[in-house]
Amino acid sequence: SHLSTGARAAANGDVAEDALQCPSRERPRSHPTSVTFDVWRPGAASSYMAQSQSFVRWWKPRRTSDGRARAVPSVYWSRSAADVMRELESAASGLSASEAERRRETSGLDVTPHRFRARLRVFGHQVQSPLLWLLLFAAAVSMLTGEWRDATIVVVIVAATVVVGYVRESGAEGAAEALAARMQTSATVVRDGVFVAVPREAVAPGDVVLLAAGSLVPADAVILEATDCFVSEAVLTGESFPVEKRPGAVPAAATLAERVNCVFLGTNVRSGTARCLVVATGSSTELAHIAAHLVRHRPETAFDRGVRRFGYALTSAMLLLTVVVFVAHVMRGRPPVDTLLFSVALAVGLSPELLPAILSLSLARGAQQMAARGVLVRRLTAIENLGSMDVLCTDKTGTLTEGTIRLDGAYDPNGQASAAVLDAAAINARLQTGLDNPLDAALLDAHTPNLTAVHKLGEIPFDFLRRRLSVIVETPAGVSLIAKGAFDGLTARCTETDDGAPMDAAEIARLRARHDAWSRDGVRVVAVATRSIQRRSAYTHEDETGLTFVGFLTFLDRPKTDAAAAVADLGRLGVAVKIVTGDNRFVAGHLAALVGMHADRLLTGGDLSRLAGAALWRAVEQAEIFAEVDPNQKEQIVLALKRAGHVVGFLGDGVNDAPAMHAADTSVSVERAVDVAREAADFVLLERDLDVLRGGIEEGRRTFANTLKYLLTTMSANLGNMMSMAAASFVLPFLPLLAGQILLNNLLSDVPAVGLADDRVDPELVVRPSTWDIAFIVRFMMMFGALSSAFDAITFVVLMRVFRVDVPAFRTGWFVESLLTELVIALVVRTRRPWFRSRPGRLLLVSSAVLMAVTLVVPYVPMTAALGFVPLPLGVLAAVVAITALYVEATELVKRWFYRQRVVA
Repeated sequence: SHLSTGARAAANGDVAEDALQCPSRERPRSHPTSVTFDVWRPGAASSYMAQSQSFVRWWKPRRTSDGRARAVPSVYWSRSAADVMRELESAASGLSASEAERRRETSGLDVTPHRFRARLRVFGHQVQSPLLWLLLFAAAVSMLTGEWRDATIVVVIVAATVVVGYVRESGAEGAAEALAARMQTSATVVRDGVFVAVPREAVAPGDVVLLAAGSLVPADAVILEATDCFVSEAVLTGESFPVEKRPGAVPAAATLAERVNCVFLGTNVRSGTARCLVVATGSSTELAHIAAHLVRHRPETAFDRGVRRFGYALTSAMLLLTVVVFVAHVMRGRPPVDTLLFSVALAVGLSPELLPAILSLSLARGAQQMAARGVLVRRLTAIENLGSMDVLCTDKTGTLTEGTIRLDGAYDPNGQASAAVLDAAAINARLQTGLDNPLDAALLDAHTPNLTAVHKLGEIPFDFLRRRLSVIVETPAGVSLIAKGAFDGLTARCTETDDGAPMDAAEIARLRARHDAWSRDGVRVVAVATRSIQRRSAYTHEDETGLTFVGFLTFLDRPKTDAAAAVADLGRLGVAVKIVTGDNRFVAGHLAALVGMHADRLLTGGDLSRLAGAALWRAVEQAEIFAEVDPNQKEQIVLALKRAGHVVGFLGDGVNDAPAMHAADTSVSVERAVDVAREAADFVLLERDLDVLRGGIEEGRRTFANTLKYLLTTMSANLGNMMSMAAASFVLPFLPLLAGQILLNNLLSDVPAVGLADDRVDPELVVRPSTWDIAFIVRFMMMFGALSSAFDAITFVVLMRVFRVDVPAFRTGWFVESLLTELVIALVVRTRRPWFRSRPGRLLLVSSAVLMAVTLVVPYVPMTAALGFVPLPLGVLAAVVAITALYVEATELVKRWFYRQRVVA
């Protein structure tokens, strides 16, 4: 009843949910609720669509310690905070650790149903194919007509296929869950009177939570106190501008957007600080109420879209093949049940039924390999986008620089060392309670202020528009405001310097010259100003006027010794690095020159504001450094690069990076980033190092290459064999293979295919960005499928005309030939090199060799007679082996021609 207009429309299906989620973003990603890990779970075999984790989780009912249900305080936004606190049996000092644990147990997350449901979903993926159910239906009809042997064979082989797929996919999910356990988002709460960090899931009703810029709100809560606290609520209300939060009460009829005294799960703090009282968690939150009416899907990646389109095309072909073969043979007078089994088995044989398991296994293995390289994967399907990335936008601190900032000096307006400036700035750094930052840490490492006679009265927190922070303190000399921040923003608020000189144009130009001289040498400069102020109950940014400029702080963050090599290595991988920073142009340009980038290819925030349309796209594409940009301009840069046709990655760790990370094709953050940045990220670096990211890109490309190998090898052989079999069935007076033989062929050929997920990848497949090219896959399938069919025809002629075998021997001989060709083609077309110069992975090589041996002895095993196989004369077997060897050579020649033609094209 309290949904905003935008949320209500989305709940009713009138607008896209993604538009509600991020109305100002071109390609929104997940809303910032918690750092969860999405697992690639392919859907029905008919479409192979990517499924995401369900947003609405399973929660235990809230109950008090005596077992009664704990209700959320009614219309709590219209009541005083003290009243709500009493109802929740809490206090300003928070809950005790034991009481919080009791409340968590009765209102926390129940993971057991979620895990059980996940296992059921994996099993469901294996049995969702309509062709599979049609095959089982045909088997049931066979049983009813007395064909028990054929029906039993079909059921056993189908069951074996389902089990193999389930084991592989569930194993992949288990690996992904193990990776998810490596990182949690925490919330800062008051327990037993002290601030402690706890997992977000441990927050309970009655907890007192501290929020700061960059925090994700862990639950619905009422504000107890706030200082310039602005919260982004786009996920709930559709409002793109942050909303200021303050204590108090609002009318009971207030909409969600009008409850300025509350914060809600799923929102994030853009600036300022707040202390709030948790009133609702889990399924009782406003976000959960809205989500109950929405079907949430992440935006499709290029990988998802490619698999989906391929699945649709393949499903259409399979269904068409089934209908055509069935109708044609029934019209020719063949038994309907046998014909149905045969036609459905053909379609199943054409289907890469292990594709969901192969995708899951390949992506999960890729995630494990990337984790070993220091890259945690939060969204498995984003691995393909990481491999496809050709532009990386990154801040400079910690990636191109050492990330260890140290104070170089404190100076008065005349450039002389000043202890007074150092002490004032250190007081500001020590007393501020907002967003932690390395500049304050470096300042306090260099100087510890004496706070004995200093009493803090208030604080005006940092935000990324003002780019400054102020604290108000009382000392024996009176009440003072101490501000520090970016040079331009702070000097605009100053009226004089500490030596009495007016801040006119000449004085500002003199100070700027000093500031710019430091910046050209790669020194980061922070300005410091003060003013006397009256004592009052609250302070706002409007008090930051009439300031006295007292001096500069200078900081050094030297380039990493391997930064230039890392940038060059990424360039060799086809990834252009662009620096996107809020720092001034001189510092950014100086660093760019040191790491081998073109310092003259620089755009400032002011330059960007004067560009639009195609002019903006061209300028952004050519520039390598973007300096003095705000968060919205970072997003603008990413969107412009995407419109220019690039696959864009963004590496960020601050709340100001979140919009750009949402807009990017793939986003990367670091382990110590603020919550909202980690939530926006597809990947999290355990070390902020471009070389670590380079390893992740290479692993992403290997993962994609191995996934593509399965489709190319399996579909090429399947297409040729199944089309040959369909054509032969119209020419021959008997079915060329029985349904059970087709299914066994398909099952055995897929066993070594699982090894492709762990296959070695040739270096040339890693050096350039990889993309999903459906047209290339189709051309490959048609070319090599036709080649496979040609050798099938040769086999038919040899068996029927040369050896004149009977029907059981024909089926046995062709079974051996078709299975051998499917096994060897994986070893040949898995590489663009000559097959004998590219060593396959151990699992693929061993399993292929074992299956080839099994294939040759199948006709001579007595129990296979139940499947219709008979022993082959050695001459026939030798001929089949010879045909397979010729097929290998022909495939190698065609492969060279195919890739040569593609390069020329």
